[in-house]
Amino acid sequence: MTIANARATRGDRGFTLVELMVAMALGVIVAGGIVSAFLATSTSSLVQTQLAKLQEEGRFAMTALTTDLRMTNAQYCSNVGGQSSNLSNGVMSLDRYLRAPTVLVSGAVFQTALNDNTTAWGTTSGGNTYPASPLVAFTMPSFVSLRGYDCTVSACTPVDPADPKGVGIPQQGTTVGNRVAGSSVLTLRYLDGARGWVLDGINSSITLSGNTVASLTVVPQAGEPALTNFTKGDLMMLADCNSSQVFSATASASTFTPASNYSAVARPSGVTPKLFDFNRDFQTVSYYLQVVDDNNGHKTGALIRRVNGVSGEVVRGIERLDFLYGVMDAAGNTSYRTAADIDSATVCPSSTVSVTGTDPGCLWRSVKSIEVHILMDGQVPLFTLAAPELQYQYYPDTGVVGLSAPDNTSRAVMPSQQGFDNHMLRREFTAVVSIRNYNP
Repeated sequence: MTIANARATRGDRGFTLVELMVAMALGVIVAGGIVSAFLATSTSSLVQTQLAKLQEEGRFAMTALTTDLRMTNAQYCSNVGGQSSNLSNGVMSLDRYLRAPTVLVSGAVFQTALNDNTTAWGTTSGGNTYPASPLVAFTMPSFVSLRGYDCTVSACTPVDPADPKGVGIPQQGTTVGNRVAGSSVLTLRYLDGARGWVLDGINSSITLSGNTVASLTVVPQAGEPALTNFTKGDLMMLADCNSSQVFSATASASTFTPASNYSAVARPSGVTPKLFDFNRDFQTVSYYLQVVDDNNGHKTGALIRRVNGVSGEVVRGIERLDFLYGVMDAAGNTSYRTAADIDSATVCPSSTVSVTGTDPGCLWRSVKSIEVHILMDGQVPLFTLAAPELQYQYYPDTGVVGLSAPDNTSRAVMPSQQGFDNHMLRREFTAVVSIRNYNP
């Protein structure tokens, strides 16, 4: 056999089995490395995407909350102040209701104009018995403008905001549509000063009978509500830069005539009087969390903003919502207290709706700032996360110091108690909001 034939024979022979096995092993190793690198990159990308989304939605939720909280108890241009007094518990409170409207109808009629009302006249709430329905003109109580509710997974204080039934705020639970267990609720009210009709004496005017209002004639101008917004039975509010009055009225074409109220509607004493439809323009805003489903079997919480009885979802991914209420003491220091602490106050200056000398919930008018805490999650479970990556800190969990696992039994509320998966990224957002209209 020639040398050429020998070479051809070896060329036809190809790779040996050992060579093939070595090549395959090397290929598997390389492929495994590529897959591992891909999975690591994919997981990292998912984590980074969730963190970015979590941060953005957390900021958005906090912006929505703080915008409304700043408006608590806002009235129409009445910025006069009251005199301060020291209470027995050291809190500084205002002894005049200069910013609160005077209500000229019965307490029962007044409450029909309010949404999300959990404090009916004469009921016991948070250990306090609230006054019976006033049968004379009265000043709007402070708990109407602001009231909070702190909840564990089993109960709420000072009262469950979902009671009485039909108020519109859902019960706590882990089923989609329930209120998220262990999350707080806050209801605030303010007058939307951008609405209403300006009584300039040219287009819209007031007809007086001595020092009382006989009728009000309204000709809506550009940007003002149509008269058709007024519905029979709505209450009216006449406000200026000194005070405001809530009363009932009858409408005939463009003329409103005060009805039989407990007292006559007084002539406005301030500048630029304005007439409002109280039922429409006095805003009731409630915030709470509701259980929602992402359609993949994973549940999370959604921040709900409920305005005048109509609920709307703000943002998803919020598991916890907590508030603390700042009140000032005689030394000028602000302490932050729970809703139950604020609601338990019964003796404040200038009680106007009770003949017993007590005014349940009167400390709500001394709240000058609100501390907000929310706990955001990534909404989608990431089962590749290591135990340290699942840890988080949430200030209201007073039994936990620093970062800790979701299932730490020292937490006030664990995700599993809310029906949420542990395998999610979680971050806390917090803010302190000054109430611009502090001075009810």
